[in-house]
Amino acid sequence: MTSTPAFAAPRAGAPLARTTIERRDLRPDDVRIDVAYAGICHSDIHQVKEEWGGSIFPMVPGHEIAGTVAEVGPEVTAYQVGDRVGVGCMVNSCGECEYCRAGTEQFCTKGNVQTYNGTDYDGAVTYGGYSRQIVVRDAFVCGIPDGLALDVAAPLLCAGITTYSPLHHWGAGEGKKVAVVGLGGLGHMGVKIAAALGAEVTVLSQSLKKQEDGLRLGATDYYATGDEGTFRTLRGRFDLILNTVSAPLPMDAYLSTLRVGGAMVNVGAPPEALGVNVFSLLGGNKVLAGSMIGGIPETQQMLEFCAEHQVGAEVEVIGADDINSAYDRVENSDVRYRFVIDTSTID
Repeated sequence: MTSTPAFAAPRAGAPLARTTIERRDLRPDDVRIDVAYAGICHSDIHQVKEEWGGSIFPMVPGHEIAGTVAEVGPEVTAYQVGDRVGVGCMVNSCGECEYCRAGTEQFCTKGNVQTYNGTDYDGAVTYGGYSRQIVVRDAFVCGIPDGLALDVAAPLLCAGITTYSPLHHWGAGEGKKVAVVGLGGLGHMGVKIAAALGAEVTVLSQSLKKQEDGLRLGATDYYATGDEGTFRTLRGRFDLILNTVSAPLPMDAYLSTLRVGGAMVNVGAPPEALGVNVFSLLGGNKVLAGSMIGGIPETQQMLEFCAEHQVGAEVEVIGADDINSAYDRVENSDVRYRFVIDTSTID
């Protein structure tokens, strides 16, 4: 075992503080990574506060990880010391079920092993990227292309793939009209990626306060959903709606803006049930869907795409001492658009 500095929540709702954790000795297919940057995802906050239940303490969050390879096991051939790599939301799966064989490990029938706040198949609790080092199976490591700086690449390992996967799956591209609901950590990546795919992008937000940002990031239109008449104006316009918010919405109003055969895909996770009138779907052969992260092959594809199109997250880099205040700011929507921890400040 190797000790490494980290930031952890000792119990539910407690401030994160410096600690030391143990990383396992390298197995034949393991990669030891010197973490350079770790993004702060809103799901980190939910789990630290045990708002989703099942939290394991002490907890070291972080599943948006970018760094360089420090050491590899003897069976590792895809990576070598010094390579630029990333780790996302998973660090293991069975590798044998139909979904793992198809490269969609997120749907592993045995249950994928989460990067943090999870239990690996050997019973070990997983600790995430708010640390100086992490050890991960090579099959769950992605290469970060040289065209992406590590700080803006880190959030791609969650926010990037969470938005790329449904946009890719539902055919966002040339000739398609895509609406992105919400312009936050997920939404800003959705706008950037949809625009890079060639779609005509519209942002739907509660107000116009981020309109300038939305247009700068690649949107061609921006509407305030609180304005009377917005949904009438947009009726039947979109081929695809990507909903990134974690709050309940008037679903029937949003579905009315879809074209015949259009789809509304939810990546946000509101705690309340969504109320939908089935006739909002029947009337136009419309689809209401959800999407998780992508598998490892699609995550690598996303990173290559983002490097090719110079798509990175909009980040505010912080030191470890600012993590707790950053959590407060995320909950107050006071970040544009992703906090990223410089892990060299964890000591």
